[in-house]
Amino acid sequence: MKYLMLIGDGMADIPIEELGNKTILQHANTPYMDYMAKNGINGLAKTVPDNMPPGSDVANMSLLGYDPKKYYSGRAPLEAASMGVELAENDIAFRCNLVTLKNNLLQDYSADHISTEHATQLINHLNSAFCDDSSFQMYPGMSYKHLLIAKEGLGTDTLCKPPHDIMGQFWKDNLPTGKDSESISEIITKSYSILEHHPLNLEKVKNKQSPANSIWLWGQGKAPEFPAFNDMYGIKGSVISAVDLIKGIGIYSKLDVIEVPGATGYFDTDYKAKAEYAINALTEQDQDIVFVHVEAPDEAGHIGSIKEKVRAVENFDEKVVGTILSHIKDNKENYRVLITPDHPTPIKFRTHTADPVPFTIYSNNPIQSDYVESYDENAAIQGSLGQVMGYDLINTMMNL
Repeated sequence: MKYLMLIGDGMADIPIEELGNKTILQHANTPYMDYMAKNGINGLAKTVPDNMPPGSDVANMSLLGYDPKKYYSGRAPLEAASMGVELAENDIAFRCNLVTLKNNLLQDYSADHISTEHATQLINHLNSAFCDDSSFQMYPGMSYKHLLIAKEGLGTDTLCKPPHDIMGQFWKDNLPTGKDSESISEIITKSYSILEHHPLNLEKVKNKQSPANSIWLWGQGKAPEFPAFNDMYGIKGSVISAVDLIKGIGIYSKLDVIEVPGATGYFDTDYKAKAEYAINALTEQDQDIVFVHVEAPDEAGHIGSIKEKVRAVENFDEKVVGTILSHIKDNKENYRVLITPDHPTPIKFRTHTADPVPFTIYSNNPIQSDYVESYDENAAIQGSLGQVMGYDLINTMMNL
């Protein structure tokens, strides 16, 4: 038996007035997901345990079979693993966004999805400017997503807000609070004074573009300890994602991380290549399960674009789900495919919520379907599997 989990990050939504009070999944043209739902079994997954933040870290850890209440230590340590940054025992990793501050507001959590080339120049410039401060070090990542490592537990208990949750708000009102907050806030405010006058940002302002004129620190934690996925489930697996967070979970769980050329984590990602690499891992590399993660719907939710989110969901359906279905439909090998978001990212809120998400499990070795007619939030409520915890989904899929 071969298994696939196809994760459309942030696909789930709430009814949208402009779409006739339909959700994105109800409105979008998704024939392949609808086919699998109609010929599979369905339900809702609670990927975010009670009293935990509805971040992609918590939700995807859950989907990969790990109870976040047991294993979660923060988002940034997972990203550090993907970036090859080893954490000492007392190191605290922070996600370090390059952001746009304007008119005292946090205008853009991604600095208009700054290029990696320009972002690397800015992070390196900050490291040089802060070189006399040995309490932390910054590491460049991709686009707006970077890393800051604080020494000796600095910021362990500081309360930091994700920048995508405070867009359009006064940034000074949202600076970190709690223990060590003065030190962490000082890094942010000093970065603004340094980056505001950097030639790259002056050029962007001149061209009426969004400058990457500050960093924003959040998602911090120490290195976690995971049991190996193979030890927990007895099967070998891989992850496919352009997102450091997902790769980091894979690294800590001893899953193979497959790099796909053209995978960007944004709207221009190569959807079909992800599906093709997943098929190759199962057929040529003798893997038992592959997790395929696509970030684009979540990015569309964060910018509040109905058009882009519909397009991202339809691309996910056609180029990921459709490619997988075409391969397995008449294949002699038995396959089970699970489709789910990690969490909702409603257009209305432009951030994550903790609501349960719809999932469907399809097999090319037919299983008794529950006669759900389509893949969406409302249809999944009628599914025969009811509501399950996200970290139980793998066992649910394997034990049908």
